[in-house]
Amino acid sequence: MTRTLTPPISIRRGWTLLAVSLATFMTYLDNNVINVAIPTIQRDLHLSQAGIEWVVSAYILVFAALLLAGGRLADVFGRRSVFAIGLTVFTGASLLAGLSGSMDLLVASRALQGLGGALVTPTTLAIIASTYPEPAEQARAVGLWSAVGAMGLAFGPLVGGLLSEDVSWHWIFFLNVPIGLLTLPLGWWAIAADTRSTESAATRLRRLDLPGVITSTLALGGLTYALIEGPQIGWGTAQVVTGFFVALLAGSAFLIAERAAADPMVHLAIFTSRIFNGGVVAIMLWAFGLFGIYFYTSLYLQDVLHFGAIEAGSAFVPMALLMAVGASVSDRVAARFGAHRSVGWAMVLMGGGIASVSLLGAHSGFLALMPGLAVIGIGGGLTIPLTSSILGAMPEERAGVASGIFNASREVAGLLGVTVIGVILTSRMHAVQHAVHNPQAAFLSGYRLALIIAGAMVASGGLAAWRSLRTAGSGGTGDEPTGTPRLVTAA
Repeated sequence: MTRTLTPPISIRRGWTLLAVSLATFMTYLDNNVINVAIPTIQRDLHLSQAGIEWVVSAYILVFAALLLAGGRLADVFGRRSVFAIGLTVFTGASLLAGLSGSMDLLVASRALQGLGGALVTPTTLAIIASTYPEPAEQARAVGLWSAVGAMGLAFGPLVGGLLSEDVSWHWIFFLNVPIGLLTLPLGWWAIAADTRSTESAATRLRRLDLPGVITSTLALGGLTYALIEGPQIGWGTAQVVTGFFVALLAGSAFLIAERAAADPMVHLAIFTSRIFNGGVVAIMLWAFGLFGIYFYTSLYLQDVLHFGAIEAGSAFVPMALLMAVGASVSDRVAARFGAHRSVGWAMVLMGGGIASVSLLGAHSGFLALMPGLAVIGIGGGLTIPLTSSILGAMPEERAGVASGIFNASREVAGLLGVTVIGVILTSRMHAVQHAVHNPQAAFLSGYRLALIIAGAMVASGGLAAWRSLRTAGSGGTGDEPTGTPRLVTAA
């Protein structure tokens, strides 16, 4: 009996990993492909600056606000079902975005994409956790999943440049449709049905923790809105202050609701774990530095070095490909040296790579960019065991929420990084421009300072990762909360 069952199970696990990886590739590609196409969309639809900002922000706002809720829905209603629903919404919204001929329809389509992405993204990691329960296999699967995601990051800017310049910006959205139509039946066949599908509707609603879902969504939504709008309309405006107030009020209500809930979506005891807390801090510092500088590097390439859209997109391809290579071998490196050492030093390496780009000037060429970007890519790929650690900080039946916390922390930290790094860059730029009256030199001075600070933030995340993952690498120190299994790592 064992011999007849093992091959189909083994094969189905591989197809499951392919399905969730394709879905991740699609969402990562979409999130990056639009950046290069923004000028073309703005010209074609005659959008104001505020209009084009909302084309980008509508996705981010809905996506970040619903990540934690999406993870909880997957845990309660079944990961295969939520994965299929999210992928259907994302694919349909992509088709609608491609057909858009007005700002209103395009913004609404982007918001729907955010909804689909918020259902798919935390569910993919939860599916991997349940499909590969053994720690070493899980770490390897997360590494391959991350490598495919890095490919989406690699080709997003390049594909966006090629399609917007040589075909039509509509195709940056149409591109998702065949991938979604392929992945949907594959995922439904391969992903194991969740045993909780036999629960009654009343039981599901009770386990959903509706107060927790609502308050977490309001808190993340208010914070995300304030971080998006603050740099555009001013931090003291009524809208931004209201956003922060809603985030504070809803966040407090979330803590109260979780303490009172019989079956909370997030057991607050998890935040007593040094491993979990350190892992979240590390991933937030990683996102703060990397995402904070990614946008401004695109400006440097196009406004200072005068790269075209395609050339600017091509500059990031080697970095992301090396990130994919690093991710694919990260489990073996962590097994050899310990996750705390491999992740800690990888983040220090990555921070050094970011800071090294500050040595470039106004006359640097394509090849001069490659060493620094290559170091960033390799270091970024080797940090993947951190993902397995955060995912393993909750029981398997709450892996969706664990993934939601991971993704929400990264998304909010990335937004905060763009905001803070932008303030630093702008302040420095204005000070230098007042002294030398050279806009390009002023931008370059601010950009260099921003790179150094971003690199330092990522490197400090390496220290947080080393301190927290060292507990897992040494077999645990007993600081995990009661009822929570020891973290899964590649060590």
